[in-house]
Amino acid sequence: MKSKIWIAGLVALLTVSCNYDPRAGINEETPTRGNIKIGVDESFYLLSEAHLAVFQSIYENAHIKPLYKPELDVLNDFLNDSIRLMVTSRKLTTEELEYFKSRNIFPQTVTIAYDGIAFIVNKTNKDSLIRYNQIRDIFLGKIDNWNKINPKNTNGAIKVVFDNIKSSNVRYLNEKFKVGSKFPKYCYSVNTNEEVINYVEKNKNAIGVLSVNWISDKDDSITRGFLKRIKVVGVTPENDPEGPEYTKPYAGFIAEKSYPFIREVYMINRESFSGLGSGYLQWVTADQGQRIVLKMGMVPATMPIRLIKTKSNF
Repeated sequence: MKSKIWIAGLVALLTVSCNYDPRAGINEETPTRGNIKIGVDESFYLLSEAHLAVFQSIYENAHIKPLYKPELDVLNDFLNDSIRLMVTSRKLTTEELEYFKSRNIFPQTVTIAYDGIAFIVNKTNKDSLIRYNQIRDIFLGKIDNWNKINPKNTNGAIKVVFDNIKSSNVRYLNEKFKVGSKFPKYCYSVNTNEEVINYVEKNKNAIGVLSVNWISDKDDSITRGFLKRIKVVGVTPENDPEGPEYTKPYAGFIAEKSYPFIREVYMINRESFSGLGSGYLQWVTADQGQRIVLKMGMVPATMPIRLIKTKSNF
C-alpha cells in the first residue's frame, strides 16, 4: 500500500514537473517589460528618440515601437485602438473624452515638457529679428513680401513652409492667429521638419515653421548641422510687440514665458492596467526623463529649473 502511494505521488510530481515552463510569465507585460506601439507627433521625433534610447537600454525587455506621424494621424490611431499611448501637443477634446468614457476608458493626460514653435530663415536673410505683429500679419495675409518687413530687403515674395498640412504646427498657428479655414496662398507644406530645413536652406525668401526640439540641442550633431544651414528668428513678446527686446525659442525664454509661441507637450495614456505604456510615461516624468527634456533644449514639466539672466546677443 505504501509503495502504491509513493508511486502515485511520484507520478503526480512528474506530471507537475513536465507541465512546468521556466519561461512562464516572461511574456507577461509589466511597466518595464513587453512589446507595444506608441504614436508620436513627428514634431517630437528627436525628443522621443532620445527618451526611448535611454529607457530601452535600462529595461532590456521593454520594446517600444514609435510610429512617427503628423498629429492628426497620431490622434486617429489613438481613437481607432491602434496605439495605447501618444505624444502630442494637443489635449483630447470633450467629445473625444466622452467617446472613451462611453467605452469605459479613461485616458490619462500628463504634461511632460514645454516646447515652442520656431521660425527659421535662409542664412543670407538679414532680417532674422521680426516683430510679433509682423509674424501674425504674415499668417493673416497682410505681409506677403520681405520689403514690407524691411524696405531694404530684396528677397521678394515671402514663402512660408510647414512640415505637413496635418501637423500640430499648422493647427497651433491657426488657433493662435484665428486664421480660419485657409492660410494665405504663399503658405506651403512639405512632409517633415527636416524637409522644412532643407527648403529654407535653398530658398532665400522662405520662412520655415518648426518644433523647437529640432534645433535646440546644441550638443547633438544633427542639431548642430541644422543650425549651420539656417538662421533662427528672434521675435518680440506678444504683450510688447513694438518693444526693443527680441527672444528666440530657447529654454530660458520659454521657461520665463517671454517667447510668444509656447505650447505644452503631453503624453496621453489609455491603458486600463499598469502596462509598459504606463511605466514609460512614469519614467519620462521622473528625474531621468526630465533631464533628457532639459538637455534637448526644452523646459521640463515636472522638475524645477534654475534660470540665470544673461545678456542677449542676436
